[in-house]
Amino acid sequence: MKIVIATHNKDKFKELYHGLSSLNVDLVSLYDFPEIKEIVEDGETLKDNALIKARAVHKITSLPAISDDTGLEVDALAGAPGVFTARYAGENCSYLDNVNKMLKEMYNIPENKRGATFKTVMAYVDDNVELTSEGIVQGTVTRTKKGVAGFGYDPIFYVLEEKKTFSEMSIDDKNKISHRGLAIKNFKLLLNSYL
Repeated sequence: MKIVIATHNKDKFKELYHGLSSLNVDLVSLYDFPEIKEIVEDGETLKDNALIKARAVHKITSLPAISDDTGLEVDALAGAPGVFTARYAGENCSYLDNVNKMLKEMYNIPENKRGATFKTVMAYVDDNVELTSEGIVQGTVTRTKKGVAGFGYDPIFYVLEEKKTFSEMSIDDKNKISHRGLAIKNFKLLLNSYL
């Protein structure tokens, strides 16, 4: 059975592929379907956006599709950037642009007010069913970038229990506790019982 991982983001694909590789399926990427361009994510929630992507890719390929949408919700910023996490610093911005904007916005925020939540919602769509799962992790926004691994906001998202940012963890360690790792774990249970 072939399933398409519906993302053009190579870093996200790597984490999803790594996390889902134990499923007894053939995981393929959007790079196998050059006709699929960027999919507009205009949903109001992470779940909306995950379903938009999975539905679009399923419709074009006729294959089951898996997608995710991830949001960083920062307490001091009233839950922002949320659904705008990937484009927080504007359209076509880089990871670094987003991180730098976040550090600037949080510059005067005291330690006890720097709480943040990372959420991932995963979606699966085929001809018969739509499944979703969620993963959530609590942390804080650091004052400086720490670590070299990972991507996105990983250098500034600090997990208190681990005493590390995501960028200071290996992909295996990160996947055990991260929002995407937890969403994948919940998702595999759903998908296995469905398949």
